Amino acid sequence: MISSQIKPFITPAEYLALERKSEHRSEYLNGEVFAMTGASRKHNLISTNLVVSLGQQLRGKPCEIYASEMRVKVNATGLYTYPDIVVICGEPKLEDEHFDTLLNPTLLVEILSQSIERYDRIAKSSYYRTLDSLAEHLLVSQDRPRVEQYVKQADSQWMLFDYRSLDDVVELKSIGCSLNLNDIYDKVTFDPSARIEPR
Repeated sequence: MISSQIKPFITPAEYLALERKSEHRSEYLNGEVFAMTGASRKHNLISTNLVVSLGQQLRGKPCEIYASEMRVKVNATGLYTYPDIVVICGEPKLEDEHFDTLLNPTLLVEILSQSIERYDRIAKSSYYRTLDSLAEHLLVSQDRPRVEQYVKQADSQWMLFDYRSLDDVVELKSIGCSLNLNDIYDKVTFDPSARIEPR
């Protein structure tokens, strides 16, 4: 999650040098650095549930899963960011000899929060979908059962699948896995007054 701008107009090299020394993660775009805030209890529960489920299914497959600490660069926009979950299948491509900035994710997952949902849903999602390697992208709500799945088609257009029932299952064909919403939201309680959007 992003909070506030730290220092304007620095180069990508300056950002990376600072980031590699920092104890706290920040994102970078267009010469600006943005501090990332801590995650909520629900966010952490959902992230852990996703990593456990995907990790078990990816065992023995040529794929790697990273939770929130793997930096990803979107070359088309110059964005450096830390998706909540990254899966890479095949040989990782990394930006430089530091081996800490991934260029070719297969699947990206963002767990939405109210403070930055608009940014994650609109801006960041559009940036992600410029990645040639990306096959699928998930937006996971933490306030109600909802998973939005963007799947790249053969013509490089993106198709949206929207899941809103705990009985729904998200098929992730790019990595040969599936996610049951009941598992994603295990131990997560929802505010009964939260607005449920119609399909």
